[in-house]
Amino acid sequence: MTSLAGRTVGLVGALSALPRRLAARAVEAQGGQLVHGVTRRTALVVFGRGLLRGGDGEVERRVDAARAAGRTLRSENGFLRIVTGVEEVPAGSGRREVLAQSGLGERDFELLALFDGFERDVEPFSFRDLILARKYAGLLAGGAGWGAIVRSVHRSGPVASLTAKALQVGARQAIHVRHDEGLSELDGQMLLGLGGEAEDADELFGRAEAAEAAGRHGEAAELYARCLAGDPGDAVAAFNRANCLTAADRGAEAEAELARALRLDPGFVEAWFNLACAVAGRGRADAARGFLNRAITLDPDYADAVFNLAKLEFDAGDLPAARRWWVRYLELDADSAWARKAARGIRFVDLQLARDAG
Repeated sequence: MTSLAGRTVGLVGALSALPRRLAARAVEAQGGQLVHGVTRRTALVVFGRGLLRGGDGEVERRVDAARAAGRTLRSENGFLRIVTGVEEVPAGSGRREVLAQSGLGERDFELLALFDGFERDVEPFSFRDLILARKYAGLLAGGAGWGAIVRSVHRSGPVASLTAKALQVGARQAIHVRHDEGLSELDGQMLLGLGGEAEDADELFGRAEAAEAAGRHGEAAELYARCLAGDPGDAVAAFNRANCLTAADRGAEAEAELARALRLDPGFVEAWFNLACAVAGRGRADAARGFLNRAITLDPDYADAVFNLAKLEFDAGDLPAARRWWVRYLELDADSAWARKAARGIRFVDLQLARDAG
């Protein structure tokens, strides 16, 4: 069974099966923490099916970003199996076997599994999952997209019930059931049967994220403020609101929101970094140095914090300290444009120190 002890679980999209506050309590009971979105501390990312209210492209972007960050991804049902203590590993088929026998592409298979198009979201997969994979491959060949499939199947009840049904693609990618009397709709008119207070809260957070991504920073800041009114303990909402306020040139308010995020979660590394950037921009170099040191203490591999601290030390005239931090940066990043700047900084300091010594 997957242990959540000491782990931060990031939730992307609203859960359909239970309110987020109950999910948070279940994670806390196992010694973990549930937060909105993905931060540097996030070990496990759960994709709630509420995310399917958006377009496929945005969903795929969020999935790709989490995977590129090296996080473990689980579906909503997979997450529920963990928190309920029934994360058993039955005998079944591996991922490669399902792909080979069904004809599904890896990308479609990953997304169908991540949004509970199968009984299990990780291997081993059941025999019924193999049957479903073959059916989905036929639907994809008929013009349906992975998103249309999972949106439809979740309106019909447990996905395992589809193994005995003949499925085909209709107009506008609607999925139909074929039987002796003709065709019937697999899905209803509503997107998902999600309801309750927690859905509204998570939907509001999703709207705030969408506004932020679209560059509507003032609107996003107000939406995040409404999130905080409903859940004053949400450090991620405070952090995100601070970013929006910064983008809207409301620096003092942004700094206050970052301070709130850190009061709620003193281990929020990105908030320490952003607060350092905020105060440095307002001429408070000593405070920025302290905040960057705090971020690096929490996460010694935080390359951006290391680089910024090197620059602060250089601007303050402490060349040996600047050199040490640039050397450390090159240990973390040897190939980027920032790495080349660090290397130039080291060469400049070496020349300056040699000139002073001569």
